[in-house]
Amino acid sequence: MSVLEQFAACAATGKIAEPSHQAVSLHVTDTVGAWVAGARTAEGKMLLRFLAQDGPRSGQAALLDRVMLNCALARLSEIDDIHLASTTTPGAVIVPATLTLFSALPGAHASALHEAIVTGYEAIVRLGLALDGPTILYRGIWPTYFTAAFGVAAAAARLLQLDERQSAHALGTALAMASPGVGHQGGGQISRWLLLGHAARNGAMAAFAAQAGFTADLELLDKEFLSSVYGISPRAAALTEDLGKSAAIDAVSFKPWCAARQTMAASQATREIIEGGVAPGDIAAIAIAVPPPYLKMVNHGVVKGERSSHLTSAPYQVAQAITAPEARYRLEPEEFSEAVRSLMGKVTVEADESLRAHYPKAWPARVIVTTASQRHEKLMLHVPGDPERPFDERDVVRKFSRVLTPLLGEQPAAALAARSLEVAKTGDGAATLVAEIESACAGR
Repeated sequence: MSVLEQFAACAATGKIAEPSHQAVSLHVTDTVGAWVAGARTAEGKMLLRFLAQDGPRSGQAALLDRVMLNCALARLSEIDDIHLASTTTPGAVIVPATLTLFSALPGAHASALHEAIVTGYEAIVRLGLALDGPTILYRGIWPTYFTAAFGVAAAAARLLQLDERQSAHALGTALAMASPGVGHQGGGQISRWLLLGHAARNGAMAAFAAQAGFTADLELLDKEFLSSVYGISPRAAALTEDLGKSAAIDAVSFKPWCAARQTMAASQATREIIEGGVAPGDIAAIAIAVPPPYLKMVNHGVVKGERSSHLTSAPYQVAQAITAPEARYRLEPEEFSEAVRSLMGKVTVEADESLRAHYPKAWPARVIVTTASQRHEKLMLHVPGDPERPFDERDVVRKFSRVLTPLLGEQPAAALAARSLEVAKTGDGAATLVAEIESACAGR
């Protein structure tokens, strides 16, 4: 039996480990916030306009297009969840896809929503681990993009109640459609998010195709397919080892604010030093050390109009954490002040080989803040939202409110958070929730 068949057997029969109490409802609610917020960015509005150009579609094609749009909006937010060790962001792919599909399936049992989400997270995280996501990312391969179709296919197969054989063919078809990367894109109108949404669409299509009787090569992970085509030698056993013993979703981190996760340990360490009694005006220098793999990604300035450069710049994120910490919950960068500009000039970023010992289970940073008379040093391994510093329902709702209240208003934001939590817990009212989310995304 191939690795795909082994995983499909567990996914189809529900032999995936149950997550800890509330995990699914918290990740669903967190992702709904990302989904709606993403639609209010310039990139999100561009996606909405583009996908509306062909006019309304019907049937399965319309449903697949909704999956594509909804996943793209959630992922571009950069406030979606992340599994560090696999370097995948499963929530933005699995939650919108599963909610959208579930809401369109007549007679789907409420428990199927929970089961499909857990299965989808498991598929993305495990495939990311098998591909060694932390290593391939810095080769230009995007682990979430590579695993998105596979994860959605697993979730959709569970929703459609495909048998073990059909589920395996859905996974095989999705894996055959996987693409490694989108290149190095810059500017304010990148196609990165559209492509990610299309990968999620492919996963849903793969499940429908398997339901219709289409088959796939079920030995793609056992043979030399990935090594010969993409130069990746997967550790296929990661897809099935200890399956059923712990749930992947329990190891997924919440992002505490909007930024690239690689910058967050430095921001958090700096913020804690400041809160310890260092006055921002007294800072002479800030030295940041990060693991070598992501030095290049975070060691740069910002480009006006290029949102991604603000999200990935450690100097900018650290300066913002000092001068305007609440601004970190806004998805669109603002014109930064002279205080931010001045602090950025005091920041240096370098690689520290010793930090590899913690990576990739943790994405650490060491920060040294120097004043005229003192030197403050902090090693930050885990930020709020990591499993080691877990979010509870109050934390998720607080983040939801900080992000969406400026966009929707206080009462609508609070009501949407409450409905998201309830639907995720019970499975009831999913169609109404998705309709409300899509309406909010469209600005109605």
